[in-house]
Amino acid sequence: MAAQSGKDLLVKVDMDGTGVFETLAGLRATRLSFNAEQVDVTSLESAGGWRELLAGGGVKSAGISGSGIFRDAATDARARQIFFDGAVPDFQVVIPDFGIVEGAFQITAIEYAGSHDGEATYEVALASAGRLVFTAL
Repeated sequence: MAAQSGKDLLVKVDMDGTGVFETLAGLRATRLSFNAEQVDVTSLESAGGWRELLAGGGVKSAGISGSGIFRDAATDARARQIFFDGAVPDFQVVIPDFGIVEGAFQITAIEYAGSHDGEATYEVALASAGRLVFTAL
């Protein structure tokens, strides 16, 4: 895979529950992380005293975080509403020349900031809330 521009990694939100996705406005930096918990099944009979893990036994999760400038766009309003409603709509993360990760996420944090001589900024954090689907590009 060739080098990619960071601006091409997009976080999109389903705007109305019908599968119409729009990019969260104003994001300047985004991050997607995948996690899997370990299930330790080590016993006195484990070969050489090495730890053993149960294959496929842990809980999988994903997190999305991003930061950018507040633009008061429709997607900003949608993100605020999702947070205050505690909803778990579908989101997409477009990873350039790799694929699209799609599934339900909950917005777990929104932070707004600004200084007297700069633009208003925001940070958002999301946690997966169900099975995620990966579609290769």
